[in-house]
Parts: sequence; structure tokens; C-alpha cells
Amino acid sequence: MTQRINYMEQSPELFKKMLDFSMAENKGAIEAKILHLVHIRASQMNGCGFCLDMHVKQAKIHGESELRLYHISIWRESELFTPRERASLAWTEVLTKLPEHGVPDELYDRVRGQLSEKEISDLTFSIMAINAWNRINVAFKTVPGSADAAYGLTKAGLS
Repeated sequence: MTQRINYMEQSPELFKKMLDFSMAENKGAIEAKILHLVHIRASQMNGCGFCLDMHVKQAKIHGESELRLYHISIWRESELFTPRERASLAWTEVLTKLPEHGVPDELYDRVRGQLSEKEISDLTFSIMAINAWNRINVAFKTVPGSADAAYGLTKAGLS
């Protein structure tokens, strides 16, 4: 697969703003462990190989177990995720593939039972960010693993 264009070079100002937006996630109310799960699940759903590859490696570097990584796509059937993580994954899925009639109240209430309003708000911005990254990397066919050295992902030992 050959990358179509290098959006970082073509739109450096917009890339920098998007990167700044994404980096702000780390200062939000949602812990890194959940952010990794969210990034991986959205990337799976959107078919973004570049982002999936990157976020799996980041999660591994930050101590996520391989079995939990394998179970993200089957999180509903797996017993490896906490209620808080399940709520975050459900929110990720509904916002990544918006239902025709919006987000059901039942789902919001379930998520609200696990996360505060601040956490739901911060999580929503995180989901917005990963979906944007997925869309640009899918559009321009960014090659999975192509930024490993630049992002320090070789430490994951998965290359």
C-alpha cells in the first residue's frame, strides 16, 4: 500500500492544531487505560490500520495485557473489562457509528451510571479526535507502522 499524500506536509498548520487537540486528551478526566481502549475500538470499527497499529503499540507500552487487546473487539462477551470500561466502549461505538435516531437515552443513562458529566464530555472529545484521525489516515492510506520510530512505538516489541 502506498500512501496517497502526506497530510502533515500538505496542511502543517491544521495538523499541528489537530495534534494539540489530541494531546489535550491526556490532561482530561479519562484515564489513559480507557483512552487506549477507546482509540483501539474506534480504529477497529473504522478500519484504520495506521491508528489501530499505533494505539495497540501504545497500549502495550503502557502495560495493557495482550489478552485484553485481543478481546477489545469482543468486549461485550469478555469478562476482562470493568463496568467503567464497558460504558466507555459502548459510548465509543455509538458515537463512532451514530444511529439514525441519535444516541438512545438508555445507553446514555448506562454510561452516566459509570462516568461523571465531566468524564462523559472529555470522553466524547476523545472519541471525536480518534474518529477524525481515522478518517484522515483511511483517506490517505497512511501505512501502518510507518511512524513507529518517530512516535517511539518500537518499544512495544511488536514491529
